[in-house]
Amino acid sequence: MQKIMFNDRFGLTKAVLEGRKTMTRRLVNLNRVSTLIPGRVKECYLDCSPFKVGEVVAVAQSYKEIREKYGIRSPIEYINRDRYEKSAGWNNKMFVRASLMPNKIRITKVRIERLQDISDEDCIREGLAVDKESGSLSLYGWERADKSGEFFATPQLAFAALIDKVSGKGVWKSNPWVFVYEFELVK
Repeated sequence: MQKIMFNDRFGLTKAVLEGRKTMTRRLVNLNRVSTLIPGRVKECYLDCSPFKVGEVVAVAQSYKEIREKYGIRSPIEYINRDRYEKSAGWNNKMFVRASLMPNKIRITKVRIERLQDISDEDCIREGLAVDKESGSLSLYGWERADKSGEFFATPQLAFAALIDKVSGKGVWKSNPWVFVYEFELVK
């Protein structure tokens, strides 16, 4: 089983676990594409997708976070707990074992597109929050882990700012190819 990581600083793991984020975009790694066939670029890229339709993928969380949230019901409670408290995965989800993650998603659809081809609806499915308490206008953004947030007038403006924060400044403007993964939380 593979694992997938979502950015905690911008509340994306939380959005997945709450069911608000049901889609994610991942930059296409051009080094993984072995042969590009003219006229079939999208198909060639899709062959290199790290995740496939129907695959169940673990949502990465630190062992500490899992223990605090799930306590004795967490998978790490049934194994040598001391070993995990001293491991790199205790505070860093990059180093956790997928098999020990309690939350999983199932990939329901995979496609490839340019980053800026995202629709407003898909921006919201990417986990953006909608602030309707701002009067007659809706504002779109995200809540940071420290409970502060950033909000914008349109979903695309909010998503463009978010992707540049998560993937690096200038990513939105460069408009790279991305894998688009639609998923559902597995209960």
